[in-house]
Amino acid sequence: MEALFTLPQRGMAVLAGFLAGHPQLCAWFTTGVRFVFPVLALLILIRQIRSLLTVPCVPEVWAYLSLPSGLGEPLTHWENILGRGASCDVTLAYPVVSRQHAALIRGEDGGWTVYDLNSKGGVTVNGAAVAGQSPLAYGDVLGLGGVETVLLPASAEDKTARRERAKESRPASPWPGLVLLTVFQGLCALQLTIAAGTEARLVLPSAFLCLALVMWVYFLAMRLLRRVGFEMETIAFFLSTLSLAVTASSAPDALFKQFLALLLGLVLFVVLGVFLRDLRRAQKIRWLMAAAAMGLVSMTLVLGAAPQFGAANWVRIGALSLQPSELAKICYIFAGAATLDRLFRRRNLGLFILLTGVCLGSLALMSDFGGAAIFFVTFLVIAYLRSGDFATLALICGGGVFAVLTVLSVKPYILRRFAVWGHVWEHASEGGYQQTRAMSAAASGGLVGVGPGEGWLHRVGAADTDLVFGMLCEEWGLVIAVLAVLCVCTLAVFAVRSCRAGRSSFYVIAACAATSMMVFQTCLNVFGSVDILPLTGVTFPFVSNGGSSMLASWGLLAFLKATDTRPQASFAIRLPSRREERGSAGLAPRSIKNREETP
Repeated sequence: MEALFTLPQRGMAVLAGFLAGHPQLCAWFTTGVRFVFPVLALLILIRQIRSLLTVPCVPEVWAYLSLPSGLGEPLTHWENILGRGASCDVTLAYPVVSRQHAALIRGEDGGWTVYDLNSKGGVTVNGAAVAGQSPLAYGDVLGLGGVETVLLPASAEDKTARRERAKESRPASPWPGLVLLTVFQGLCALQLTIAAGTEARLVLPSAFLCLALVMWVYFLAMRLLRRVGFEMETIAFFLSTLSLAVTASSAPDALFKQFLALLLGLVLFVVLGVFLRDLRRAQKIRWLMAAAAMGLVSMTLVLGAAPQFGAANWVRIGALSLQPSELAKICYIFAGAATLDRLFRRRNLGLFILLTGVCLGSLALMSDFGGAAIFFVTFLVIAYLRSGDFATLALICGGGVFAVLTVLSVKPYILRRFAVWGHVWEHASEGGYQQTRAMSAAASGGLVGVGPGEGWLHRVGAADTDLVFGMLCEEWGLVIAVLAVLCVCTLAVFAVRSCRAGRSSFYVIAACAATSMMVFQTCLNVFGSVDILPLTGVTFPFVSNGGSSMLASWGLLAFLKATDTRPQASFAIRLPSRREERGSAGLAPRSIKNREETP
């Protein structure tokens, strides 16, 4: 049994000895692979980015409202606002109709429900007044202030168009990118082993091998479950590969822990994505998620520990360190997102503002102002999507500025931390030490970098977390560093485009909030390391070394995945069983839900 463990170690020792005895061969390999990495990265990512950016986000027709004029108005969302206002999904230009008169919402079972949005003229179904809400079946007469409409099912032409759309929006095949990414990971592991020399350990190639195995198992399992559309996951695995490489260069002892965090993040991604299928179930735990968000950020106030003048946002349990505020991001977005009927049932933002206040207050007391800024920007996005009230948001921003000024007066040392912003070279040995080193290392990397493991920036504090963009530029080159930023931007653009065809406001709000959080965090990390913005100590999603950050990144990606309306691509859409598919061919009857959702 002992031989099973000693044999790989001996093989690693032999490999290290061989590499040490052939320095010229290693130098040639490092020189050549520096130019291979950018080419592989471009081949991997261009296909994924192009596929996400060219997805035809065409609204799907779920039913029709027959208007008094004789025209049929299509219902292109699961949640539709009916009213006189121009911003409504179905505009009824009648004086007796309120600006936002009613909400017509499709349930998970395919049935429809109408909600009266406190209209002046009232809502009726088949002549009976509606008090709050009422189910609505196909053929029922819906009255809005006396204006009568009829709910009609989607036509056969619409279902045919949906099937044609499914063919046109077929995602790119994942296999070429997966093969190239596996080659990328193998070359990366070999190069890092060469760079480590005689200090190379078995955990280094093992981490990349395990990552490749996990990646292939995930893709094959999803294909067996008839899922398609893996562009987001491919991008996430590529960025995670860079994370393992950065960790191997700067903190080899933490390599296994980082891989384990990646694996747990993937599990969280799948579990959260499957959970998001059922909006009713998601809404039931919103209070639990709000309590979890407040509990996570508050827990750090009691258990957190950090050096003087640092952010006390870490909790250490033995050898394990955890950043609860990272995990609180997922709970915060989950609690902030809401379905349309919930939005109109509770128009005010009081409870959500209270949740945000607790989170921001706790982060401010921890001196984690980078995290507080991310939460505040995310709050503004969610608050606007929930209310659309610029006046309220302006008042909240004014209050936020006042709170920041108050904190700076209480903790003046925080202001001194930002005093070098914009002129770090004048304080290169003091407050600007980290940024000047990051910019120097980035400049030395050029377009293709000096090679993974061959740089020197990893010797500077926080090089693999706050300054990871500089480390990417140095070891991997400007091409790959820019591609990493472009990956996050692509996810954001896809989320915004897909929201136009979003089926529920819950998915739209959650995706926009997760996107804003990832983009703003990336901007703070990248611009902070090159002195365009103050260095706030936030991580680069998926890339920075840190288990909590990796878990949060995969969790946020689940909200973006839920907005993908392509057939068989989104977690938010339940696939029909094979028995139901046989029923669609005439062997068995199908429910309304399956008739509408099967492409």
